[in-house]
Amino acid sequence: MPEIELPILDLAATPPSMLPLGMGKKVYVETYGCSMNVSDSEIVLGVMHANGYAQTDTPDNADVILINTCSIRENAEHKVHTRLNMLKYYRKRKADLVVGVLGCMAERLRGKLLEERLVDVVVGPDEYRKLPTLVDAAFDGSKGVAVQLSRIETYEDLMPVRKEGRSAFVSISRGCDKFCTFCVVPFTRGRERSRSMSSVVDEVKMLWDQGFKETTLLGQNVNSYRDDTSGADFADLLAACAKATPHMRLRYSTPHPQDMSEKLIETMASYDAICKFIHVPLQSGSDRILELMNRTYRVDHYLRLIERIRRAMPMVSLSTDIIAGFCTETEDDHRMTMDVMREVRYDLAYMYAYSPRENTKAWKMGDDVPHDVKIRRLNEIIEQQVQISGQLFATNVGAVEEILVDGPSKRNTMEWQGRTDTNRVVIFPHDHLRGYNVGDLVTARIVRASSATLFGELL
Repeated sequence: MPEIELPILDLAATPPSMLPLGMGKKVYVETYGCSMNVSDSEIVLGVMHANGYAQTDTPDNADVILINTCSIRENAEHKVHTRLNMLKYYRKRKADLVVGVLGCMAERLRGKLLEERLVDVVVGPDEYRKLPTLVDAAFDGSKGVAVQLSRIETYEDLMPVRKEGRSAFVSISRGCDKFCTFCVVPFTRGRERSRSMSSVVDEVKMLWDQGFKETTLLGQNVNSYRDDTSGADFADLLAACAKATPHMRLRYSTPHPQDMSEKLIETMASYDAICKFIHVPLQSGSDRILELMNRTYRVDHYLRLIERIRRAMPMVSLSTDIIAGFCTETEDDHRMTMDVMREVRYDLAYMYAYSPRENTKAWKMGDDVPHDVKIRRLNEIIEQQVQISGQLFATNVGAVEEILVDGPSKRNTMEWQGRTDTNRVVIFPHDHLRGYNVGDLVTARIVRASSATLFGELL
């Protein structure tokens, strides 16, 4: 992807008041949490870049260090606190270093972060436009907080700064109106609002023109997307992107089972560009627990949805989220979750022990499942999922798959890796004589499989 060029200025002839705020300074952004945070960090870099800051990939030579945070679980916040304490080392080396906390944790803890004297700037997810001004003031010793949530901010007019030129995230909406009782997102990211369909399609087309081969459309609940001007829903948006870039791989995250329409399923089945992989969060297999979670669907609705998806796309791959040990969860509730997992047979699952979060309704219910019971149930869920994944992946042995090349394998640089349309990772021997590059599509025959990875040989 080409670099975004800053205007060339004659520094000697330009009055200081006319120079970009960050001219000559370097900013380092570190990201924790979900794909939406990765997308937000790219927006932040775009905002800082437009104000004269140059990006650096290391905190060692940064003038500004920004930590983009997650609050979805307690452990995520502990990681950030640990990291902020580690950054004291850089403060000792550079007295005028500015450190900022962004994102969900900034929104949730607000002024408490300043009181701990670990940061200079605290900016929530809807206030990134103010970041350059707050950072500039911090160089003069002023502390700054901007955490006002918005009902209209979508950043659709801002150009993210992306480094990697193979796959990209495009945020289509922000916030969430579901108010699941365990979730802090409505309190840290505000209410739902969507970008215009034209702005999303234009950005996806631009990414294709710049050489990107895969785009993931992002939202806390993509199924609730709505273009207020045209009335287009998420299925319309997905179809428009597929028509505009028929050779781009299109993915999305995250849908809510309650809002997943027959129209969306039919749209996915109709376009080759739309990858046949869906993340369908279950959370629990117990109707009683789902009601306590305010998930707004029952298990029978969920299973009928899975049936409709598989009828339309027999080769589809599915993933899910599961919480072990939610408030009042019994052994029977736990067994029901295990039963649904065996019936659906997910390719993979993101599995967690319940972590109570302040200000949520579940916080008031009490965290009454003992920690050791949570961990035992979680381990049982993980063990079962590993077995199911292994069985499903084994069925790919002998198949021929088209793979989008990601690059060298993390474990062995003599091997490369890529992903299938159904989001399964494939490892294959690197052959520099073939002349393929990151972002290319290659064909491989699968020769063996583990519970998480396929291994292939190029054809």
